[in-house]
Amino acid sequence: MVEGESDPARIAAALFGAPGGRNVHALDLGGDWQVLHWALTGDAWEGQQPEADVVCGGRLLTEDGADATGADVIYLAPERVKAAAAYLDDLGFAALQGRLDVAAMRAAGVQDADVPDPAARLRPACAHLSDFFRAAAGEGQAVFKVLRNRP
Repeated sequence: MVEGESDPARIAAALFGAPGGRNVHALDLGGDWQVLHWALTGDAWEGQQPEADVVCGGRLLTEDGADATGADVIYLAPERVKAAAAYLDDLGFAALQGRLDVAAMRAAGVQDADVPDPAARLRPACAHLSDFFRAAAGEGQAVFKVLRNRP
């Protein structure tokens, strides 16, 4: 919560518009976010819970990046964070490696589908993502996700 605020949209506005000093933990997946979503779900944007909740799932707080952040902001409630963390802990990276089909990702329009050696690049990102969700779940925290498409 931010100073007693309970509305996720207002919390996001406060967090993203405020200077430092808040207890905010951030994880930047860079251009790997959509490839990770694909590896988790087999889809560029959709998927089932809890795997889809890791990257793209949750409550969309913006409309196509049209607000002041210039990106889509997604809110994931604490109970869904907990389920996503458990899913990641049970999954392990080895299961994701077999899902990195470059031709299928390219056909689906996945951003950065052509990255060389996606498994080597995504292994550390997946580990950081698992640690991030585990920590947030352990603290009973919600997660705000900011998705930016490159032009």
